[in-house]
Amino acid sequence: MTETSYRTALIVGVGAGLSASVARLFSKAGMAIALAARRAGELSALAAEVRGKAFACDATEPAQVAKLFADVESTFGAPDVVVYNASYRTRGPLVELDPPEVAKSIAVSAYGGFLVAQQAVKRMAPRGHGAILFTGASASVKGYAQSAPFAMGKFALRGLAQSMARELSPQGIHVAHVVIDGGIRSARRVEPPDRPDSTLDPDAIAQSYLDLLRQHRSAWAWEIELRPWLEKF
Repeated sequence: MTETSYRTALIVGVGAGLSASVARLFSKAGMAIALAARRAGELSALAAEVRGKAFACDATEPAQVAKLFADVESTFGAPDVVVYNASYRTRGPLVELDPPEVAKSIAVSAYGGFLVAQQAVKRMAPRGHGAILFTGASASVKGYAQSAPFAMGKFALRGLAQSMARELSPQGIHVAHVVIDGGIRSARRVEPPDRPDSTLDPDAIAQSYLDLLRQHRSAWAWEIELRPWLEKF
């Protein structure tokens, strides 16, 4: 394992769970942290904690994504690590799904990932250095009943990551997709006492993200799957 050579991380789709854990760990690893979400005001406490800055951005809007990268670049320099953690889900029987909600699910989960990745690559490719990490889910590889929109978006994001990895790895850009195959522990998802570690610890997931950044380029992973020791697959 090698130490990271990355200086600035941009995390898109930040909330109180996994993204916050990634931000804290990356900050401890010495990276400057840029946080992006539609409601940047809700990130002020986390931004202060990681000595970073929060930016408002709707990842499905090309102009806003371009402005985000320009603003981050003027504040910290161009990010050499980008984590895409945004997603949106709508559920229900296929014949009852609301088409605009389905379109939104695909847009946030996949199209936004494309827009963010495109801006990132424009800055990373000339330097021949960078890493782009996409957060996947069980739905990235398994389409569950009454969850078609989420599966559509996550399948598309996985395809984007795989295509990018094949294109960009030879240019020095590490692209990786992380399948989170299980529930992430949170205040709303409390583990039963008789099933310890039956949900994924967000800090442990964040450690896997950092481990990806520390991989030697002779042995880069384009995809890893993370699941609790009790999770069936």
